[in-house]
Amino acid sequence: MSKDKSARRPKAEPPKGFRDYFGAEVTERKAMLDQIAGVYHAYGFDPLETSAVETVEALGKFLPDVDRPNEGVFGWQDEDDQWLALRYDLTAPLARVAAQFRNDLPSPYRRYAMGPVWRNEKPGPGRFRQFYQCDADTVGSPTVAADAEVCAMLSDALEVVGIPRGDYIVRVNNRKVLNGVMEVAGVLDPSDPDRFAAERGIVLRAIDKIDRLGEAGVRALLGAGRKDDSGDFTKGAGLSEEQAEVVMAFMAAKRDSGTATAARLRDLVGASQTGLEGVQELETIAELLDVQGYGPDRIVLDPGVVRGLGYYTGPVFEAELTFEILDEKGRPRQFGSVAGGGRYDDLVKRFTGQSVPATGVSIGVDRLLAALRAKGRTSGAGIGPVVVTVMDRDRMGDYMAMVGELRRAGIRAELYLGNPKNFGNQLKYADKRASPIAVIQGGDEAAKGSVVLKDLVLGARIAAGASLEEWKSRPAQLEVARTDLVATVQRMLASAPEAPDGSAPC
Repeated sequence: MSKDKSARRPKAEPPKGFRDYFGAEVTERKAMLDQIAGVYHAYGFDPLETSAVETVEALGKFLPDVDRPNEGVFGWQDEDDQWLALRYDLTAPLARVAAQFRNDLPSPYRRYAMGPVWRNEKPGPGRFRQFYQCDADTVGSPTVAADAEVCAMLSDALEVVGIPRGDYIVRVNNRKVLNGVMEVAGVLDPSDPDRFAAERGIVLRAIDKIDRLGEAGVRALLGAGRKDDSGDFTKGAGLSEEQAEVVMAFMAAKRDSGTATAARLRDLVGASQTGLEGVQELETIAELLDVQGYGPDRIVLDPGVVRGLGYYTGPVFEAELTFEILDEKGRPRQFGSVAGGGRYDDLVKRFTGQSVPATGVSIGVDRLLAALRAKGRTSGAGIGPVVVTVMDRDRMGDYMAMVGELRRAGIRAELYLGNPKNFGNQLKYADKRASPIAVIQGGDEAAKGSVVLKDLVLGARIAAGASLEEWKSRPAQLEVARTDLVATVQRMLASAPEAPDGSAPC
């Protein structure tokens, strides 16, 4: 008789395209979100939290990766046969909220939102299917002053989190200008907006990938199509060489100044009224930013920005980090885009039937954190809690009392809860926790009413190569009265050198 096969054990790994976030990463993200929220709040925006799940009908079909299942969203049918999906961004849920509560919300309505979004896209190096966004939007304002404000706010947010001027640029364009160019190229008919819609969608996505695919790749997508390195084929827009050349000229229209760029765009849009309106809006945005001190060292007009999502109707903008990093093969490259947004005047209209102007920006928090790590401005690690070790199992109450006193003083602290038999393992645990100090009290110290404080940050610095001469004035450990525990730990934390990873004790 054959033996029954044992049940197959599940693989201890997340689904493809997903990842786990651990302590320091979560802490860093929260700190960054708090900094960005401070900027948004200073501009008068209020927080909003929406459901992670929306109806597919409410989300609409605006994802650029339309060749993926469910057109790029994670969707399913509920028990009532209604199609639901995880939100793919924070803008579509806002449109639903703005429509649902239009009689209760102030107009304009200014809100910011933060949280994870999910896209059923093809994963790759550094490209995940779940990531965090940090958005701010104004709903109900038709003036491009709202767009200019969002660009200024984005610039401020980047600088607050540690990206100085010179390491980023906010690039601004207008979809109306691109529509005017496509009208000239013969792929947009003002009398029949739905005509050539599929071709225009491909053109938008192609232009949006210029940094990744290069000119040759974009030309291929404007024409018959493109096959990538994996063999996957992406259908092209089917434009003729003459039509494609008009689009490529638009992408190369950036000049040394905003005025010169606008003049070149006027030439390209010809007699298109939509295109000329877009150029005028860009000029107004540039003027409004200039009077606030946001010059070309921070924000520029750039026709190369189109944004891939199909719901944008006017100005679009993108924040790009300009410094170089090394890719996985050790080759230098620019870090690229970390934020983007634009005007979407028709998104709320899907619910109400009435046009509601709106504009906003979304910051890719995970990419921004990765950029800071690449520049050494955040470590991906941090200082852990003070660890109170256990020398005598029968005195757990005494050790817990120490932990309680430290916590009440605002000091992050924990009691070692593993097997206390091997004291060396307790110190190894404290090292793995990146603890700055280990508190030790054996029987002899208890009898004297004292505790020993071991300086683990100093030990880590010496292990990392710091000279003993440099740190000889700072003892590796000291014994103090039990009653002085909290005050001494506070002094040690306040005077501690930076840890090897560059972080400071808290």
